[in-house]
Amino acid sequence: MSASEDTEVVREEGDAVTRALVENHRQFLAFVERRVGNRATAEEILQSAFVKSLESQRVLDDEEGAVTWFYRLLRNALVDHYRHQQVEGRALAREALGAEEPSEDPELRQAVCACVGELLPTLKPEYAQMVREVDLEERSVLDVAWEAGITPNNAGVRLHRARQALKKQLERSCGTCASHGCLDCSCKARS
Repeated sequence: MSASEDTEVVREEGDAVTRALVENHRQFLAFVERRVGNRATAEEILQSAFVKSLESQRVLDDEEGAVTWFYRLLRNALVDHYRHQQVEGRALAREALGAEEPSEDPELRQAVCACVGELLPTLKPEYAQMVREVDLEERSVLDVAWEAGITPNNAGVRLHRARQALKKQLERSCGTCASHGCLDCSCKARS
């Protein structure tokens, strides 16, 4: 067999393997979706696994072996997904717990720029509410989450995003005043 004939045989076998994987797309998706309970997440995991399979330099001999190998790849992707979720959940829980600790320095509390109150209405309503209740009223993230009907992790994320949005608004409105702690505020928002 010549080199060009060898290349053609390999290409045909590769095409058959690829075809087998594509033909089993629905079964793969159903397999993942049953384990994660969410179609969008299942599609992300499946697409990621397809990309990994394409990046893999592994040469598969037959269609059946390719499908078996791909299920193994999907199982590994699911394990990675759940590990990532656990790590993310722990980080968000730490953020939520850290947000619950009230400030202990009364001088710092008094030194907070009055602009914060004026800029809260410029945030998304759910962000403004989170900052108002957790940071200004010193309520726990867990209590605010429960009242809002969201998980504590979601509340922690929302609080983090709200603080980031407020920081950007303060920097836009107060300029250098915001970077120096607003102790001697002379910005336009306070005027």
